[in-house]
Parts: sequence; structure tokens; C-alpha cells
Amino acid sequence: MSEPKRKRGRERVYDAERTRETILNAAEAVFAQHGFDGTSVDAIAAEAGYNKSLIFQYFGNKLGLYTQVLKRADREMSELLTRVFAPLLQDETAASHPHQLRTFLETMIQTLFDYFLAHPRFVRMLTWEMAEGWQTFAQIASQFPAEDTDRFETLFHKARSAGLLRSGFVPVIQLTMVMQLCQAYLASLPLYQMLLPAEDLSSASALARAREYFVNFVVAGMIVDPARRERDET
Repeated sequence: MSEPKRKRGRERVYDAERTRETILNAAEAVFAQHGFDGTSVDAIAAEAGYNKSLIFQYFGNKLGLYTQVLKRADREMSELLTRVFAPLLQDETAASHPHQLRTFLETMIQTLFDYFLAHPRFVRMLTWEMAEGWQTFAQIASQFPAEDTDRFETLFHKARSAGLLRSGFVPVIQLTMVMQLCQAYLASLPLYQMLLPAEDLSSASALARAREYFVNFVVAGMIVDPARRERDET
């Protein structure tokens, strides 16, 4: 007896999704190793174990594949940040409360650091982009939604109006700089390890200390010191 058509259809969808993910994983590995310009579709096909014609069928061309690799990471980070933003979005006054704002910023930085730590290939792709002047990303930047930056900007302006933030410097740049700080540290770990050969900077405890340092450093630089604020008001 032949299998029901519905079951075969589901299997084909599953196989297509699995093939797509395999190609994306392979592309991420090769792009991370060689950058966009140094990567060929042949190399990605070899890494994935598929004919390159299948890559063209799924993604159109190398730039289309590169775009989907970055979009996957963008979606994952957006889902994580949506959970971070949720408490402040549910309470419109939360951004005006010092404790809630501090908790939000600390959680946001921890979330970004942990994501970059868990995705070293993505970190390397961003580092390649930075080294090449973001020329490839400039071609596809319009395809990435600005929901997270828009939400951050709204919350930032509320906190700034409440007198809780030190600076009114462009919110999206401040958010991007937080991401780049995490990226720069993790991308530079091999250098730091050479400078400090006696220490295991990749251990869980060392990475936890680094994350705590970044959280304290960034939050202290963004939030107004309550004690100083009280002195200024008296």
C-alpha cells in the first residue's frame, strides 16, 4: 500500500527545510572562514555536500545565500531581545523607573554577549564585514527590519526624558556599540590568550567575569548615578 499523499508532502517539506538548514550552516562556516569575497559557491557546495545548482535553486546566488545566513542570526537575536523588551513594553512607565531600566539594560547586554559567545561563526562574519568597510552588508541592509532598534529608541527617549540616562547620543548607535563591544572581545580572545598564556580566558568562569565586567561598564556609562543626581538636585 502506498503512503498517504499528506504524509509524503510533509516529508518533502521536512527534507527541503533540512536541506536548506544544511546549506545555511555550511555557508556560515565558509563565510566565517574566508569572508564574502573569499568564498565561492563551489566551496559552500563542497562543505554542504550538495550540488551547487541546488544552492542556486534555494537562494538564487551567493549574495542571496549570504543574506539568508545573516537573516537567520538576526531573527534569533530579535526573538531573544523581544523577550527582554517584553516587561518594559507591557508597562509604559517602566522605562522611567531606575531599577527596571537598569535590569533591562543588564539583561539586554547579557543576552547579546551570550548570543555572540554561542555563535562564533557569526562573530567572525561581522568581523569580516567590519574589516571590509561593511560593503557587502550595505547591499542588503534594507532587507533587515528595524523593530529592535525602533523599540530601543522609544524606550531610550522615555528614560532620557525621565533623567535616567547620561547622554542623548543617537540610541541606535549606542545599541550597536554594545553589540560591537561584545563582538570585539570575543573575536579578540586568541590575542588576549597570547598576552596571558597562564590564564584560561575561554573557561566558563573567565567568560562569566568578562560578561559581568561589560554589563557593569556599559550600564555605569549609560545610567545616571542616583547619588550624584540627588547631589545635583540639592
